[in-house]
Amino acid sequence: MHDFHVGIEHITRVEGHGNIVIDVKDGKIKELRMEIVESPRFFEAMALGRSYREVAHITSRICGICAVTHTTTSIKAIESALGFAPSEQTIRLRKLLLNAEFIQSHILHVYFLTAPDFFRVGSVFGMVKDNKETVLRGMRLKSLANDLCALVGGRHIHPITLKIGCFSKSPRPDDLAAFRERIINARPEIQETVEFFKTLKNPEFERETEYISLTNPDEYALYDGVIKSSDDGNTSPDDYIDRVKEFMVTHSTAKHAKSGKDSYMVGALARFNNNHEQLHPRAREVADELGLKHPCYNPYMNNVAQVVETIHCFEDSINLIDELLSNGVEEEKAELTPKTGRGVGATEAPRGTLYHEHKIDDDGKITYANYIIPTGQNLANIENDLRSLVPGILHKERDDIIMDIEMLVRAYDPCISCATHLMKVKFVNE
Repeated sequence: MHDFHVGIEHITRVEGHGNIVIDVKDGKIKELRMEIVESPRFFEAMALGRSYREVAHITSRICGICAVTHTTTSIKAIESALGFAPSEQTIRLRKLLLNAEFIQSHILHVYFLTAPDFFRVGSVFGMVKDNKETVLRGMRLKSLANDLCALVGGRHIHPITLKIGCFSKSPRPDDLAAFRERIINARPEIQETVEFFKTLKNPEFERETEYISLTNPDEYALYDGVIKSSDDGNTSPDDYIDRVKEFMVTHSTAKHAKSGKDSYMVGALARFNNNHEQLHPRAREVADELGLKHPCYNPYMNNVAQVVETIHCFEDSINLIDELLSNGVEEEKAELTPKTGRGVGATEAPRGTLYHEHKIDDDGKITYANYIIPTGQNLANIENDLRSLVPGILHKERDDIIMDIEMLVRAYDPCISCATHLMKVKFVNE
């Protein structure tokens, strides 16, 4: 096919509204863009003038899927500005809560948003007739993760127990022990998940790019670490602006980003490429079983990397609960004194590295806020992947071309609404 034009409005089974426009003439791409058409949501502006104690409750509303990560990252930024270090118990509880959010988000994506592509059906409802038990298994595993979020965070969507410095209420040891047994009892369904994804074949496509994630010498970095580039080393989170270079494009209300190259990838595949040796041993086994080898340059395999991370988070949650029970779980308080300062929080969200920066004054009011969302960082890389992909699939039927295009976008698990934030506009007459 030498001439090809497609305008996809809107991309289905992703969060938010985005379009794909591709125009090919004589086998060459004349136009290709991923249009982000949602209005900016101005969360940075909402934070200004607010008390530092309020801001995490505001930023959790950026996303209903990643509310835990946004809350945690905002809190880390405030703690950094105040020079406050939380206790080991608080850190363990935050890590456990993050694990739960990763599991529920990854299960949601791989079971309900991407799996229908492999069966050529429009939604998960099209899978029910022939794969009812598979769908129910996904629902049970997601429910399990939601319950763990609620146990630690008070509720999953917009957690209420997360505070600056501590938790307002700690889970009871008996409840943690009972949940540990629920995870162990779910292992057969977790293995069935692995077996299911062994049967699904991702498109063959490779494009080497820069991969950016947090890294930590002591663990598979989700909660904390320095910023690692697969190309040129590490950067302190305090200097994230030197690593993440945002820019605007005319066809998107969300910013794009680049670093050493003209684009980079964040998310599960980036984390795997940068930190695969630190995965739980069972997760590394699953990676081998699913054909995920380091280094992997196929963005479609991000779905597989999410399955691998799901295994890691389940097993790591057992370890964290054991540590909490061994050390005892106590109610904690944090004494905080507002002061002028700047703090950066960097945490891995399910879709990639998330940055929150806050500046506060002596009264504890927010004077500056900046939030860089994983999907915004991935947008330029998605377009570059498509530019590389499309010429190699033009021999296929039109419907198959469109399917490959949509599958690639969905593989990134984009959260488009989260990416649309504040744009500073300078008017000529100012």
